Amino acid sequence: MKEFDTICAIATPIGEGGVAIIRISGENALKIASKIFVPRNNYDIENMKTYTMKYGNVMDLENKDIIDEVILSYMKAPRSYTGENVVEINCHGGVVSTNSVLDQVIKAGARLAEPGEFTKRAFLNRRIDLSQAEAVMDIITAKTELSMKAAMLQSKGALSKEINELRKYLLNVLALIEYAVDFTEDDEDIVDDNLILQIKEGIGKTNSRIQNLLSNADQGKIVRDGLNIVIVGKPNVGKSSLLNALLRENRAIVTDVPGTTRDIIEEYINLDGIPVKVTDTAGIRDTEDVVEKIGVEKSKEKIEEADLIILMLDASRYIDQEDSRIINKIKDRKYIVLLNKMDLDDMKIQKEVLRSLNNIINISAKTGEGIDILKGEVKRLFFNGEISSESLIISNARHKQALYKSLENCKIALEKINANEYLDLISIYITAAMKALGEITGDELEEDLLNKIFSEFCVGK
Repeated sequence: MKEFDTICAIATPIGEGGVAIIRISGENALKIASKIFVPRNNYDIENMKTYTMKYGNVMDLENKDIIDEVILSYMKAPRSYTGENVVEINCHGGVVSTNSVLDQVIKAGARLAEPGEFTKRAFLNRRIDLSQAEAVMDIITAKTELSMKAAMLQSKGALSKEINELRKYLLNVLALIEYAVDFTEDDEDIVDDNLILQIKEGIGKTNSRIQNLLSNADQGKIVRDGLNIVIVGKPNVGKSSLLNALLRENRAIVTDVPGTTRDIIEEYINLDGIPVKVTDTAGIRDTEDVVEKIGVEKSKEKIEEADLIILMLDASRYIDQEDSRIINKIKDRKYIVLLNKMDLDDMKIQKEVLRSLNNIINISAKTGEGIDILKGEVKRLFFNGEISSESLIISNARHKQALYKSLENCKIALEKINANEYLDLISIYITAAMKALGEITGDELEEDLLNKIFSEFCVGK
């Protein structure tokens, strides 16, 4: 375990609440706490046993006034979250009470922690690897039960185990290459074909397992970050009614007056475990209204950012020039076309205009007819209709990039060995592939990138 100075931070959200926790971590955690904590039974807390709690008061270090009534818990190194001595002070929730206790901890000798520093210390003290550390933040920011499960699986070391297995394969390949090089140096005229075959098999097996991990990476990003769906169409086709139907509440104003929605409305829904951000946009049309014109421009920007575009057409109207312009704008994107107002008897929409479009669904945003079909189509487009909560999902863009880098080097190595190039050269690519995998677990990582990863954490974690 590495030795650092003692740090502290509020580990719970700031605000009114029953309990708040101030976390202290470092060699002198208990000594610092003893300066400000007075137990009710005059017990010397520096003699506390690990995983025990004491009840008492936090006192002002200078005038000895009581700051708050608290419970203090102790976890001795190395069996703590950070791998260091950790003290947690459970005080009353509230901005004033919590900050008052924190101030006394700082006065007693602790330093205010930087963002993610507790988890960073857990990583540096080898309590967890980097992929597990990143999973901690994914757990905190999880938007659905599915994203929570995926993060929990990673935090328990499922990805680490897979990466370590892959690195063992490549290490074995390097050992075979080194043996082959020594073998050919002894006798230039003899090439052990069986050895070369083993090297090829080792690289091929690694390639296959990396590709298997990458096969759900796009889905993993959606599980982690959410799916960005934008509803577009000309004014008064039912976009806001669809948003309300998806949310099952009256979030957007719905009237018969075209152009009611003039700004962007964004809300999250849970689609069978997928966090989905649904954006209701201003109706796209030519207008002289300054405010509405700004809304239309925002709508066009949102189309460019969308993972999926839902185009709404009014089935009770004929397709006009405004509809056609929007259709042409989304044709090269992933989209679903909704023919709304199917509850009306008078259908005027021209079917021949729709022949060039795919994924057309008849709905009624007013009655809810077709909404379940829409949800099923979204799952089909992004998850082949099925969302697994049990398998390991690559959800982190950094992990995905490292896997692609490793795969690329493995493929080059395989191409070169098939071309009978020098084995010494091939070992360079195998080493690079191993290094890329090590970036995921933190075995191979630049300090600047490490600091950047942890800077994105909240302070108390």
